[in-house]
Amino acid sequence: MADDNLVHRRRASNIETLFTGFYFKKMRRREFLTQCALGLAALHTYSLKIPAAVEQPEKAPSRRKRIIILGAGLAGLSAAYKLTRAGHDVTILEARTRAGGRVHTLREPFADGLHAEAGAMFIPESHDLTMQYIRLFRLPLVAVPRQNLMPTYYLRGKRFNPGQVSEINWPLDLSPEEKRLGLGGMTEKYVIRVLQEMGDVASLSWPPEELKKYDQMTYADFLRSRGASDEAVRLLRLNDADLTGDGVDRVSALMVLREAALNLNSGRLFTLRGGMDLLPKALAGRLSSKIRYGSPVVRLEHDLRGVRVTYLQSNTHETITADCLVCTIPFSVLRDIEVSPAFSPQKQRAIRELPYTSAARVYLQSRREFWVGEGLGISAYTDLPVMAIVNSTLNQRGRRGILDSYMTGEQARRVTEMKEAERLSFTLEQVEKVYPGIRKNYEGGTSVCWDEDRWARGAYAWFKPGQMSDLLPHIARPEGRIHFAGEHASSWPGWMQGAFQSGHRAAREINEAIL
Repeated sequence: MADDNLVHRRRASNIETLFTGFYFKKMRRREFLTQCALGLAALHTYSLKIPAAVEQPEKAPSRRKRIIILGAGLAGLSAAYKLTRAGHDVTILEARTRAGGRVHTLREPFADGLHAEAGAMFIPESHDLTMQYIRLFRLPLVAVPRQNLMPTYYLRGKRFNPGQVSEINWPLDLSPEEKRLGLGGMTEKYVIRVLQEMGDVASLSWPPEELKKYDQMTYADFLRSRGASDEAVRLLRLNDADLTGDGVDRVSALMVLREAALNLNSGRLFTLRGGMDLLPKALAGRLSSKIRYGSPVVRLEHDLRGVRVTYLQSNTHETITADCLVCTIPFSVLRDIEVSPAFSPQKQRAIRELPYTSAARVYLQSRREFWVGEGLGISAYTDLPVMAIVNSTLNQRGRRGILDSYMTGEQARRVTEMKEAERLSFTLEQVEKVYPGIRKNYEGGTSVCWDEDRWARGAYAWFKPGQMSDLLPHIARPEGRIHFAGEHASSWPGWMQGAFQSGHRAAREINEAIL
């Protein structure tokens, strides 16, 4: 019995560490649900005790350079911060009238000071660069305690509440072995054992040749190759892997495995009291005089002597020149900007073909958090069109709450085509099946569809089978004096950590360049 308990605890831990990451990053990226429930206990502010590498000055440059940065998201802001500290002259062009990009906190139309995240929601403890910036600006970091509970599942018309998962008789035609293994055992057999092969997934030279076989198949086909039945795949897709791109039937298995390996030992989860946008706001405040808002770029010119950018300011074309440029614009937007001379064929292909996840989030404000104390999970995975649901206000005070439905891929595109009132009505009807009571407690809501955002055109980058092998080597590679950053140009796609990592890399490339 003791050994059985040990195995059970190990499987539960494996599920937790594997799935903590996928959505919590999303958005940017694709950042959200976890297979274990997040605790509802009182939250506490966490005191960071980590080295603040972001505060250390850069190596003295060979000479002071003039640098243009396109985009005031976290990648552009962190690149500007590092380059400014190294003594360079930096100008940031931002199309929006705010900083942060896909890190965006919604405060309207919610009551009682509640807020919800349109992008990044949580910060894993292991994301050192993100943590260091939070420490630098002394932001109110709050730990999210966890209980040993699983989320609610809704599958084939049946709801399975936390505490039942280890005993569930799933409404699926599983093999005898899969029934015996249960969700935890299947996760360990089909997925976790393979993660030992992944190597240093954070390295920019990854993946090695022997792993590219996983890039030639979808994640669903990968699970089948490991022995999973079609019904087991149906169950295992009820997690954040199905929220990447167009889902497990379309996404590269290697991408999902990289995500799992990166987040296997992510540690505790944290959030920022008051909203995640406090982080980009703090950075932007430090760099305020260097940012030109409302300045969308329309043309890039570059040669051996420097770069020239044409942008719109009050509907008038303006130009600016510099020695180097950092482009953090998502490729989904960059592909419509004129570049002269054209980038290399490999870079053009990466810009043209790299897909971005369609993501739609619909928020329902509830008069009270009725799900607390009624045996319902504070998050849910479903096979309904609303896909995944999470309590957006678990760390906020007051009796009101917000349930957030997160949809991606084809379903997100369907919702995006709806008008706002239709989105809310549709989501309310669907969420009522999982959280009975939301309809009678519903007070109003709002939605965010990232395909509609002209400066994002999607939530975060993803890879179809074969694209990691073909496109990944060319995404972050400089083109002459133009350098590239952003979550798509990092080993942490969809995470704030990836934006910071890529911003620091681009800053280092420019600082060390001899022009």
